[in-house]
Amino acid sequence: ILLLNRSMAISKSANTYNRLNWEESEFPIICQTCLGDNPYLRMMKEKHGDECKICTRPFTIFRWCPGAKMRFKRTEICQTCCKMKNICQTCLLDLEYGLPVQVRDTAIGAKDDIPKAVVNRDYYIQNQEKALGSSKDGNPSLALLGEKASQPNDMLMKLARTTPYYRRNLPHICSFWVKGECKRGEECPYRHEKPTDPDDPLAHQNIKDRYFGTNDPVAEKLLNRAKTLPKLEIPEDKTITTLYIGGINESVLESDLRDVFYQFGEIRNISLVPKQQCAFLQFAHRSSAEQASQALFGKLIVKGVRLNVRWGKPQSNRDYTNIPGLQAFAKYDPVPGLPEFAMPTEPPAQASTSSDDGAPPAKKAAPNPSGTYISPVMAAGAPPSDFFNLGAQQLSSGAVAGSSSSTDDQSMRPGPPRAYYPSQDPRMLGSNNL
Repeated sequence: ILLLNRSMAISKSANTYNRLNWEESEFPIICQTCLGDNPYLRMMKEKHGDECKICTRPFTIFRWCPGAKMRFKRTEICQTCCKMKNICQTCLLDLEYGLPVQVRDTAIGAKDDIPKAVVNRDYYIQNQEKALGSSKDGNPSLALLGEKASQPNDMLMKLARTTPYYRRNLPHICSFWVKGECKRGEECPYRHEKPTDPDDPLAHQNIKDRYFGTNDPVAEKLLNRAKTLPKLEIPEDKTITTLYIGGINESVLESDLRDVFYQFGEIRNISLVPKQQCAFLQFAHRSSAEQASQALFGKLIVKGVRLNVRWGKPQSNRDYTNIPGLQAFAKYDPVPGLPEFAMPTEPPAQASTSSDDGAPPAKKAAPNPSGTYISPVMAAGAPPSDFFNLGAQQLSSGAVAGSSSSTDDQSMRPGPPRAYYPSQDPRMLGSNNL
């Protein structure tokens, strides 16, 4: 009996000492994705309801439903372990970038110093808890990770999520439905979908591997993606000073883009295209455009919206074959009479020197030093006989006013032939005497 009372006394004193280290909190530390899109959220709180999955200390757990047709979620680790890594208590992803711990530590070069033994781990957590309580920094979690965690990182900004991923809150797959035995139908709270491949590495995830940043399949997938990220190539044409900015919505204004890009140099013009959800920003100097493209490619976020930065293309190099509705644009024949149009190298054969109706004989081809044939009508300043579907007789009888008097003067005019357009058709000028 004495031994029993003595053991009970020891256990009570030990239990009282351990209870001093139990954690109590009023609100969890969770990310926006785990919190859900429901603005009216009700949480269930249980004081010392479960032990932490990392330090095995009892802590206050919270349970809630993030939205309609979503599964209930709860906190998995205590707030002390959460603050040491600056992660969410539920999904264990970084609170700032939404990435696994292994990806973040690899990018900033942080090392995991948490001991794995029970005694050393408890002592280490107690010291870190005191450091968190005495820290004067606004974010004590980043202070524990080091100065590199507070500085922007290119790889983390390219891989980070800018919007919550609510699909992660969907219910689990119904195992009875997979076996064909679920009788609940639409009332079943679980998903009726085909499961993923069991050999997929993403199907086997461990909460401790996620926390300590070792052998995390999600982190390995993201790190492999970071190795193959595209790079923006600078165009060889030095006259291009325009940047294409895609992914713009209604919340992004011209002033927002100007506030971001003015630091790189003088901005000449900003053109917003709301229908195409893009904008074109032109700099005054090429060096300013190069600095902006290199600094903001894959990292530009304005009002929570990730924007794509690309180099603009000159108007002459546009490919209309890929634009819907303009596929046949490149198939049109060139307009006859333009300077680039190649005229026949030999003049057509003249059937006779005079016509039956007594019209004057047609003029011979005007000499041209380049060797290309120029018809008399084109050299005279009038359109070809077949340009407006008018015969030679109509043209010679005065369909084109004022052309016969100046024929001799204009026939020897140097330079390429004039270009004629449909608006020059005499039948479209309001003449009623034709």
